[in-house]
Amino acid sequence: MKHLACFALALAILFPSSNHAADKSADWKVLFDGKSFDGWRTYKEGGKIGAGWKIEDGVLHKLPDVPAGDLVSEKMYTDFEFSWEWKLAAKGNNGVKYFIIPERKSAVGHEYQMIDDTTVKDALSSCGSFYLVVAPKADKPMKPMGEWNQSRIVVKGNHVEHWLNGAKVVEYECGDAKLLEQVAKTKFKSAVKFGEKVTGHILLTDHKDECWYRNIKVRELE
Repeated sequence: MKHLACFALALAILFPSSNHAADKSADWKVLFDGKSFDGWRTYKEGGKIGAGWKIEDGVLHKLPDVPAGDLVSEKMYTDFEFSWEWKLAAKGNNGVKYFIIPERKSAVGHEYQMIDDTTVKDALSSCGSFYLVVAPKADKPMKPMGEWNQSRIVVKGNHVEHWLNGAKVVEYECGDAKLLEQVAKTKFKSAVKFGEKVTGHILLTDHKDECWYRNIKVRELE
């Protein structure tokens, strides 16, 4: 019994509750098997995945300054929980985008910012933020660059949450008037339905900086 209790505690730390009843509604699906790009394609449909994406020892490695192209999930998601582990080199910048839709005709979506905060000028572009729109909590539990961080994006109805290392650091409502006012102040102001709830792809961004991903998984919520 003691061993079972320890195991349950470990799972709770790795996948903390988002306080949504829907958390129990679906099973996790692995989106990176550590061996192939199955489940992913380039943003430009039919394109070839660039040399900048390498699979090494079960880890997806974005090489620095090597063209790779953005990776998008083959499937589109409406209500979902997306979980991944990541690390960046010092001064690094990357991000996971969601709500990627073809109507925008570019790789524009809501972005969970992954960045070395020593390089940023304001909270709206800091790690864990909804990039340029919603700042994360100031006391977020971020690990140093070069160490593995664990992140989650939870979307249920219009409600969205960003989690970092077991703590909820951002939450917002798609379509909220104040949210759309902030969107109008950004470079996304002309993007179709930006700030609204849509069904879309998940995207791993090709920044020039070095980045690593592992334990990428998703579950659809009812």
